Amino acid sequence: MAHYGGGGRPEHLVASIPARLREPRPSVSFEFFPPKDDAAEAALWDAVRRLERVRPAFVSVTYGAGGTSQDRTVRVTARIADETSLTPLAHLTCVGQSVADLRRVVGNYAASGVRNVLALRGDPPGDVRGAWTPHPDGLEHAEDLVRLVRGLGDFTLGVAAFPDVHPDSPGLEHDVDVLVRKADAGAEFAITQMVFDAESYLRLRDRVAARRDLPVTPGLMPVTSYRQTQRMSELMGTPLPPQVVERLEAVKDDPAAVRAVGVAIAVELGQRMLAEGAPGLHFITMNRSTATLEVHDALGLEP
Repeated sequence: MAHYGGGGRPEHLVASIPARLREPRPSVSFEFFPPKDDAAEAALWDAVRRLERVRPAFVSVTYGAGGTSQDRTVRVTARIADETSLTPLAHLTCVGQSVADLRRVVGNYAASGVRNVLALRGDPPGDVRGAWTPHPDGLEHAEDLVRLVRGLGDFTLGVAAFPDVHPDSPGLEHDVDVLVRKADAGAEFAITQMVFDAESYLRLRDRVAARRDLPVTPGLMPVTSYRQTQRMSELMGTPLPPQVVERLEAVKDDPAAVRAVGVAIAVELGQRMLAEGAPGLHFITMNRSTATLEVHDALGLEP
């Protein structure tokens, strides 16, 4: 049975993500991607239901690489809002979208009761490391998208952060400046790319905290296959730390050992960042629950 908050909307839809990130207990959140077919959709919903039991602060559904699969993202996010007790964080990117298109997508989210939006510039379509070109009637930067959504209704805005420095950035200080501008535009929290070096996360977090009160939650992904390491490096635009690569390469011919090492690395990173005051952990699940729950339980994160 749904519990209702202000305005007659279910509590999980009116919940404030920034407020949860400021609670004493670390927040836990999960990230999924939109399924490509019926079998993948069944696997996604199995993971959603299994992870629902740990009562995460919120869950998010990404766009595909280069901003693809937008319609599936909107549909899955709406279904999470309607059929579960989970607070959905809706992804929204500038890729291939005019301002009119963006307004329509935001309207679809609002019609589903979704009030938390992660505003992203997004990666160039077709080649995540290609040159960024905005839609001729679209927006150039994530901070522009934050302003647009803020002006469309009662939304809470989150943004992306890049501990290992954005591939298009000249350096860390520029990335900090960008995050500060996003906060000034109306962003109330940030989630990082997946973290494989706790020091990089802490450095970014501390430099942002010196200038703005903006909770920055680290992204954490348990590596479960050796091939993932190369794909992750490509998506992040930066090499994985040598110590991580060495540990995984040492067992690369043993899939079970790779998985065990990947989970162990995620647990170690989570322990360090939580001990240093991270507001929580954002698990990148790859639409699977088992490894994520192993890390969650090893960290002693209570529902």
